[in-house]
Amino acid sequence: MSDPTTPRLRPPRPEDLKVFEGLPAAVSGRAKDPVNAPMIRHWCEAMGDRHPAYTGPGAVAPPTMLQAWIMGGLSGHGPRDAHAYDRLLALLDRAGYTAVVATDCEQEYLRPLRPGDELTFDAVIETVSPLKRTRLGAGHFVTTRTEIRTAGDLVGTHRFRILKYAPAAHPAPRPEGAAAGRSSPEGPRPERPRPVINRDNAGFWAGVAAGELLIQRCAACAELRFPWLPGCGRCGSPDWTTVRASGAGRVFSYVIMHHPPFPAFDPPYVVGLIELAEGVRIISNLIGTEPDRVRIGTPVELEFLQVDAGLRLPVFRALPDGAGA
Repeated sequence: MSDPTTPRLRPPRPEDLKVFEGLPAAVSGRAKDPVNAPMIRHWCEAMGDRHPAYTGPGAVAPPTMLQAWIMGGLSGHGPRDAHAYDRLLALLDRAGYTAVVATDCEQEYLRPLRPGDELTFDAVIETVSPLKRTRLGAGHFVTTRTEIRTAGDLVGTHRFRILKYAPAAHPAPRPEGAAAGRSSPEGPRPERPRPVINRDNAGFWAGVAAGELLIQRCAACAELRFPWLPGCGRCGSPDWTTVRASGAGRVFSYVIMHHPPFPAFDPPYVVGLIELAEGVRIISNLIGTEPDRVRIGTPVELEFLQVDAGLRLPVFRALPDGAGA
């Protein structure tokens, strides 16, 4: 029996969506600013990237800035004709697929960008998927492909994918005080998502299991790095050792998560970007305080949270002002 509270969708016909493939999403766009050293500096500071190729007279832009140069910002790129992309999104909105989430992107770099390069771009709708059912809800994946040029020469491509979906009905809230992993009258609580462990980060998770937060240190130049990577971003050496973090740090930035709700989490909760005393940064949950009391600069200390029998995570407890690092 259908749920009377769920709105009835009128899905567009596959052929109505297929016709959009190959049509323009942006035509003759122009970046608001040339590639410039201040933006490169801001990007590298935010990313903690100190590679020498991005500074000095012969500096180039980090390749991953490719999309940043052509973004319209809060004001967009100004008035323009409505393109097929707008019509496609409007069609999906009318069908009830009103929510949107970015899912992934792929980039290809053909040559480095240098300060002074002026960029233009064109984008097409590459694919519109058949109806897909996801944990967020049913919807369609829309992929666009953007070609970026300077002085007429192709310098890179950016493929971007979103999901336009109708939000799924959410389960009723769990009783107050229900703990992670415990059963409730509605049944057992879903497990927290598991980390993806591979050959590059297996040592980190082995350290967590042993109650240690390990930071990589380049064996050649002694640069500390986190998250774990197969090579040094400063000198390129593949050789490394580890340093055990003291556990002291401060909140560098944070977000308070309210939506979307996931059954294994209890919103609102805080996800913090923690700057450790050693100088590297790690993303983790912040505990021990009400979300609205968190501030940038709040001192924290490391704890290990046994989420369930198979999952242990490093988290950070907020400390009173004046304590900690």
